[in-house]
Order: sequence, then C-alpha cells, then structure tokens
Amino acid sequence: MTTWDSRPAGPGGSTARAVPEQGAAEFEQLGFEGMPERLFACTPSKLASFDDCPRRYRFTYIDRPTPPKGPPWAFNSLGASVHTALRNWHGLPPAKRRPEALATLLKATWVSEGYRDGEQERAAFRTALAWLDTYVASLDPLVEPVGVERVVAAKTATLALSGRVDRIDRRGAELVIVDYKTGRSELTPDDARGSSALALYAYAAARVFRRPCHRVELHHLPTGTVAAHEHTEASLERAVSRAEATARDIQRAEAALRSGTDPDEAFPTAPGSLCSYCDFRKVCPGGQAAPVKESWTGIDTHVAEDSP
Repeated sequence: MTTWDSRPAGPGGSTARAVPEQGAAEFEQLGFEGMPERLFACTPSKLASFDDCPRRYRFTYIDRPTPPKGPPWAFNSLGASVHTALRNWHGLPPAKRRPEALATLLKATWVSEGYRDGEQERAAFRTALAWLDTYVASLDPLVEPVGVERVVAAKTATLALSGRVDRIDRRGAELVIVDYKTGRSELTPDDARGSSALALYAYAAARVFRRPCHRVELHHLPTGTVAAHEHTEASLERAVSRAEATARDIQRAEAALRSGTDPDEAFPTAPGSLCSYCDFRKVCPGGQAAPVKESWTGIDTHVAEDSP
C-alpha cells in the first residue's frame, strides 16, 4: 500500500511504495467549540514511523534537508515490483487478465535497485513471476474490485487521515480491505488483527464509500495464504483512538522542538532490530550499534535459484 508504508519493513516486510509527506502538513478545520483549529494530516505509515522510532520520524518528516539515506533495499524493490504488476493486471480489460500477461507486466515496471548482482536479480524476477502466476490463478478476472491502489481518507476530531489501499473488494453488502505482502514470514490472523494500518484503512474506506467495512486481509504471495480478521465498530474506534494518541505525542514533540528543546531529546532514538534496516542508520549514532545489513539481505529467491 504507497504513502502508507514508509517505515523500514526489514526482510519480513513487503512494501516499498511509500512516499513520505513533505513536512508535517496540517489541514485547516472549522472552529467548532471544543475542536482543534487544525487537523493533523497523516497516513498510517507516518504514525507508525513515530511509534517505531521518533528519531526516524524526525529525519523523514521534519529535518530539511532530509539527511542522506543508505542504498535502496532489494526486498523493497521486489515488493514494489509485485505490487505494481498486480495493479496493472487489474487495469487490463477483463478478457486480457490472463497469466501469460504477467511476465510483460512485471518486466515493464521491474525495480532493479539493491540486488547483489544480476544473477540474484534474475532469480528474484523468476520468484516474483511464480508468486504472481499462482496468485492470479485464484482471482476471477471478471470481478472488478471497488478500488485498486485507491486513496481513502477520513477526518476525526484531531486527524486528517489518508492513504492508499492495495485493493478494496466488495463481498455482499460489505467492503474488504486487501493488503499484499511479499516478506519471507508467513502471516497469521493475529498479524491482521494487530495491524493498525489495516484498521485505519477499513475505517476510512467505510466513510468514503458509505458501506460497512470490517474485514481486513493480508494476502501473502510467497505462500499463497490469507490472514484475515473481522473488526467490530468498537475495535475500529480503538484503532482511531490510538492513532489520535500518537498524533498528540508527535505534536508535543514538535512543540518541544519549536520551543528550543534539543532535537535528539525531543525525538529520541529507539534502538532495536529495525535499526539494521533503517535508511538513516549511518547518520544516527543510536542505530549504529545494530549489525550492518547488505542491501540485498532478506531476498528469498532459493526456489527460483534451484529451479531449472
């Protein structure tokens, strides 16, 4: 999903299509009593970036010029390529949504950055094509999704929330959020239940399309499995409340920065395993203790490499 997922996914992640917002933009809000004058404009990835590491949030959304990033990650390139091919497959006329179209679609927008060498990249291409071939075989080419990479948005008392959803299906009277994943690890219903992004997608989609949206699904292409969860209105509201709480934490940190607090104190680092995959590892003393990872780390192409 693209403005949604800018945080480092690590080798188990799947998405590289995120484009960070330019600064901490805010939307104007009418001055109703008891409501803020401005709404905090955000995507789920922007909120998650702060939750994961406030320092990385500052580097991404506040510091200008943006600190230099490390090299692109191959697992991000692989995920982006697969997502784009699926988007373009749905963009074909139904009669042309056939497996033989996949190689052309994948090649047309293949992202080649971050791989160790040409051999690994070719193996990754074969693996991605095999995933896509298996996945589209499970789809009815005549069924049109409600949206493919569709932007949804909603306002709350404090948030102007927006983001791009991989796919929105209609099943009966309800909408279903579909998120593609290409990481190595198989996903479980707990992953779907615990995803704040999926819950916020569902909340916003219900308001854009004025239809109920409670089911969220993670479609894991490497294993062909689906991890799903059925939200309730209460669980969606809890996800929104958590997002609003994170937004308030961000606003407090930004206010501290404006008042003269040291930037590193206002936005402390949160060292952990994700530091090895952070774009800003080289400029963050707190993250440099993490082991160095090569840009091609996490590419799971053994199936393709072993094939004839």
